[in-house]
Amino acid sequence: MSSSRIATGVLAAAAGPGATARIKAVLGDIFSWRFALLLFAGAVVVYPLLWVVSLAFSGQQSLQLVELPDDAGFWQQLVALVPLPQQWSLENFRAVLTEQPFMRWLLNSLAVSLSTTVVGLALSCSAAYAFSRFRFPGRDRGLVLFLISQMFPAVLMLIPLYVIVVQWLGLGNSWLGLILVYAITALPFCVWMLKGYFDTLPYEIEESALLEGASRFTIFYRIILPLARPAIAVTGLFSFMTAWNEFILASIFMDDEALYTVPVGLRFFVSDYASEWGYFAAGAILVSLPVIALFMALQRFLVSGLSAGAVKG
Repeated sequence: MSSSRIATGVLAAAAGPGATARIKAVLGDIFSWRFALLLFAGAVVVYPLLWVVSLAFSGQQSLQLVELPDDAGFWQQLVALVPLPQQWSLENFRAVLTEQPFMRWLLNSLAVSLSTTVVGLALSCSAAYAFSRFRFPGRDRGLVLFLISQMFPAVLMLIPLYVIVVQWLGLGNSWLGLILVYAITALPFCVWMLKGYFDTLPYEIEESALLEGASRFTIFYRIILPLARPAIAVTGLFSFMTAWNEFILASIFMDDEALYTVPVGLRFFVSDYASEWGYFAAGAILVSLPVIALFMALQRFLVSGLSAGAVKG
């Protein structure tokens, strides 16, 4: 008799006949191949994260957490693959925060990301409301162009963006140029996301406000935006993460080390001449904390905001 059947019989006898079916269903799911596949996929995802955490708290810069003898056997080499440092230390975090300009990079990223979020929301909210409520020449073509722009990777826009921002506008090596680039590249997705949500809001609310003498701006600011808070929260989070995690554009547009964002600054910990993996891992953990905090603060809006703009009616 298999272990799953034995466990099912014991639990069913203890819980009574009414719970037998539910227990069998739960144990059947646990001992199924689907659950095993889920565990394997979870291990594949979690394993690299465990290495980052172990490197950050190891206090060393080498990727080899455990020193192996020259005649190490198979089991010793297998144990060395487990991401557990020989001793736990906060030295990498202390060095990154005190000996490296990490805090300056963090403040730079925070300023750029928050500014990108504000500019992106201001543009996308007004544009999405116009596409949702008004009918004007070029409306359908504009929506299609926004959708087509999402089919191409952002790297393809690198050269035209560099020509426009650096050569034409003269905004190279400045936060303003980087903020404009981030806000504009995230604009198509944000507009489509918010338009889908605005379409679900009943137009009768606006008609009642118009009859009471409210202007379009008052309706948009006092009625539509408060009702669209879930979608605005998701859109703002997307805009913030776009600027917070981006590396390629920031490394090309920024030449001054004092203006580097965190992703650009972290690359100097790993180079062809020296690889400070402990500092890199500690910085990666620190840079993820603001995003985690933002997720926790906006989590009550995320589910409703992601699903409400997907359908109309």
